[in-house]
Amino acid sequence: MSKIGEWIARCRYLILLVGGLLLIPSVLGFVATRVNYDLLSYLPDSLETIKGQDIMVDEFGMGAFTMIVIDGMDDRDIDELADKIADIDHVEKVVWHGSIIDLSIPLDLLPSKLKDGLVQGDSTLLIAFLDDTTSSDDSMGAVREMRKIVGEQCFVSGMTGIVADIADLCMKELPVYVVIAAILSFLVLELTTESFIVPLFFLLSIGISILYNLGSNVFLSEISYVTQALTAVMQLAVTMDYSIFLLESYETQKRKIPDDRFKAMGNAISNTFVSVLSSSITTVAGFLTLCVMTFALGGDIGIVMSKGVLIGVVTCVTILPSMILVFDKAIEKTKHKPLFKSMDRPSAFVMKHYRAWLVVFLVLCLPALYGNTHTKVYYNIAQSLPDTILSNIANDKLEETFDMNCMHIIMMDKDLDSRDKSEMLKEVETVDGVKWALGLRSVVGPMIPESLLSDSIKEMLQGDEHELAFVCSEYVSATDEVNAQLAQINEIVKGHDPTAMVIGEAPMMKDLQDTTDVDLKKVNVLSIVAIFIIILFTFKSISLPAILVLVIEFAINVNMAVPYFQGKSLPFVASIVIGTIQLGATVDYAILMTNHYVTRRLDGKDKYESVSKAHKASMLSIITSGFSFFVATFGVSVYSQVDMIGSICTLLSRGALISMVAVIFILPAMLLVFDGLIIRTTLGFKDVRKLKGDKKL
Repeated sequence: MSKIGEWIARCRYLILLVGGLLLIPSVLGFVATRVNYDLLSYLPDSLETIKGQDIMVDEFGMGAFTMIVIDGMDDRDIDELADKIADIDHVEKVVWHGSIIDLSIPLDLLPSKLKDGLVQGDSTLLIAFLDDTTSSDDSMGAVREMRKIVGEQCFVSGMTGIVADIADLCMKELPVYVVIAAILSFLVLELTTESFIVPLFFLLSIGISILYNLGSNVFLSEISYVTQALTAVMQLAVTMDYSIFLLESYETQKRKIPDDRFKAMGNAISNTFVSVLSSSITTVAGFLTLCVMTFALGGDIGIVMSKGVLIGVVTCVTILPSMILVFDKAIEKTKHKPLFKSMDRPSAFVMKHYRAWLVVFLVLCLPALYGNTHTKVYYNIAQSLPDTILSNIANDKLEETFDMNCMHIIMMDKDLDSRDKSEMLKEVETVDGVKWALGLRSVVGPMIPESLLSDSIKEMLQGDEHELAFVCSEYVSATDEVNAQLAQINEIVKGHDPTAMVIGEAPMMKDLQDTTDVDLKKVNVLSIVAIFIIILFTFKSISLPAILVLVIEFAINVNMAVPYFQGKSLPFVASIVIGTIQLGATVDYAILMTNHYVTRRLDGKDKYESVSKAHKASMLSIITSGFSFFVATFGVSVYSQVDMIGSICTLLSRGALISMVAVIFILPAMLLVFDGLIIRTTLGFKDVRKLKGDKKL
């Protein structure tokens, strides 16, 4: 590897040229990669709600729908507005009381529940059906056009509006995420490195690797907005260590080989590649475990971030060393004393009081575990947006005016007996929280014969094989109340038609909750097992993987317990991915210190000296890494208005510091206390058992 490294050093200009040219397809790939803003679309296709949505599109030409509350407008003006909305591209149908019966027919002829559901005082409800799925670009474009047409006295609600608001907000915020992370990382690097301009090369090299990663996503055709928002800051946070290690190794090699900087860099590249590759394996393993999730968002994040780590390793041993060699003289001229040069005194303090840190660990274990298991999680995607966003203002207006929050769709067999259809809807209307149920049987009756119904309503409710009914609920999606309501409605519907399906926003969010609850347990267990196995083979030990994973899992539990004691709830995505990412990304801190400890123990040092020297040797690197991770994510957590992004970055930034503190304070105590067990359960330590002179602690 040293020869390859030296070849890279000598071909530095060629590598920089090729690296620059590769940015062209990367940028083109980045632009061509579609961003998916609908997290519900990542549910598995096998779910009944997803199958029902596909049937809606294929058979009825309707995928998404949005509800529009209109204040203070007479029926004739509403009729004109409804026609304008219907003329918008990808709007299939617009339903309101004027589309159900002619405006010349008294409104009181409608069933009272239906009339109250569509008209309240001087407010009228319109329902616009779109011909594509919730998160499609066409559906979002249609909602944006509606907002332009309807004016200030109208409020456009629904999931497509939420998705459109997320898209608009993320597009505005994403460049700011990158700038904040870069500035804060630059400041930390200025304090911890020995040259004023080296941080620029670090950030430039990592920035190039981020562009490579984002550009290569074109082969996935699309990525989620969560993945896109996190890729830059996560890749910056996780791969910064690799750059620091390369520079330190190069400086060491220059002192050994002062007359040949190409050979010095070749050796540095070789050393860095071996160390960084083994270090990155744990991080990649952590991300890859997300791919086993049934909820496909996990695979989306896992693939992109794993790819980003590997690309980061490659650029670290190609692009970065080429930059350093080209600007070697400038780096030398701008050297300064680092803020922290020696950790001897702080390390001595930590080691002296190791028993106290062990007590702290034991005291915090139970509240951390309790808090982690009792932290509340929310699944309502609208809740991740600020209250001032257009979709949430409209949702509040819908609830305030019509006492409704969401609408379920019953898809039944068209040939089901008419009496069964009528009885089904009557029973559904008796369920708690149901405002009304709209189907052909609920509108047609002695007061309104079928001949008076508009053809558009008949076409909307009846297809070639299925018939639809709409159920208005006063409950909010993704709550215990609406989930209990759905269970009752499902029981009623299946009792009349075993092939019938209850679909819509709330049923999909219920499936989301059920799916991700299973995924959370599966991913956490698998990530622990994967990291355990990697550490086991790294150190050829049974006890060391258990100790290292225990320390980081303790840090994860403390991190996840904080929201519970703050009285806050977390978006479901954050609760799923944080444990895996924190374990995979920060267990390297523990591995670094343990590697120093094992080396010194095998050299014949007693346990206290081995742990003490390992602690001193690794403490500064761990602090630098931890703070780099912290600042890369903290700024985004403060700035982002999308809680789905902000919460993940809050957990990541806080988790990096907690893991850093746990490794610096608790891991040394663990190594001292379990030294005897480590020696007996680690290959190669056979002769260490014969050592004498271990200090009495």
